[in-house]
Amino acid sequence: MHLMSGTSDFFGLDMGVSAVRVVQLRGQGPFKTLDSYGQAPFAGTMALSDSKTDRQRVAQTILRLIEQVKISTKNVAVNLPSNHVFTTVIDIGRLPAEELAKVIHYQVDTYIPTPLAESKVDWAVIGNSPKDAQKVEVLLSSVPNDFIEKRLEMLELVGLNVIAFEPDSLALVRAVTSTATTAPCMVLDVGSATTDIVIVSAGAPRLSRAIPIGQQAFITAAAQTLGVEPAQAEQFVFKFGLSHDKLEGKVYSAIIGTVDTLVGEIEKSIKFFAERYSGIKLERIVVTGGASTLPELPLYLANKFHINVEIGNAWRNVSVPPARQNEVLAVSNHFAVAVGLAEREI
Repeated sequence: MHLMSGTSDFFGLDMGVSAVRVVQLRGQGPFKTLDSYGQAPFAGTMALSDSKTDRQRVAQTILRLIEQVKISTKNVAVNLPSNHVFTTVIDIGRLPAEELAKVIHYQVDTYIPTPLAESKVDWAVIGNSPKDAQKVEVLLSSVPNDFIEKRLEMLELVGLNVIAFEPDSLALVRAVTSTATTAPCMVLDVGSATTDIVIVSAGAPRLSRAIPIGQQAFITAAAQTLGVEPAQAEQFVFKFGLSHDKLEGKVYSAIIGTVDTLVGEIEKSIKFFAERYSGIKLERIVVTGGASTLPELPLYLANKFHINVEIGNAWRNVSVPPARQNEVLAVSNHFAVAVGLAEREI
């Protein structure tokens, strides 16, 4: 979703629920070089608040981080959280570009959940329809205007120049997959409050969903079942995870119901893809986000779906100086969206 274009001097800004992350790259082409990066936590729930005071606090947190890591530009590409973005793939008759644009404009109200007059809409042709040879597939995204306007106002408050907004799902795919690979894969980003499920094939997202289950849901389940404080529960969850033989399997038993609810949503997504794209097999699942470090979660998914599961590397398409490689890999699971935004070709 472009607001402006024409600059290559910008950084990626990922505003999450619990933290903000920034990445600046330099160079041109698909493999850029890391310039600077960093993250800062948001206090409490201020990132979710609409109050003027909290929005100012969020803006100041972002400004301090930018100054701390020495970001050298005010131009920024900003994320749109998946729970605020509606994304779908539709089939439209094969038409010249101008006519196609008119048809989509007239029909878009029937596809998006918010009124067209109150929405920012973006679309792109991603290939031929797998269901009808006379049609093409169109990736359609919409986000409420008021959400973008509030985010834009807050960032302009601290002197930033927003050159583009982009859904988390598109940034994720760009960061953790290779442009040279066309084989279908699922990107599973398990965040603090939500999990993004994106299935990409031939370089384009074919399905994008935001599931309201994240690592906080695992922690809450552990705290309630084990009768411990959330801070203690978090330690247990990320130390023992889905291990049967650690702490007598108590953590496994506490969180497996929540994990399986998420697994059920993953299964629905895989079935949808298989039914729409018959004959095309999903080859792997790339797991990223905070809970990608949950012990034995990747193995659990691999056994459940009989598919290769790997931990995503947000820096896979970025040239990182040898002296910093261990440092950036240690935080890779948190930086996929910010890196993907910084990798945009604007």
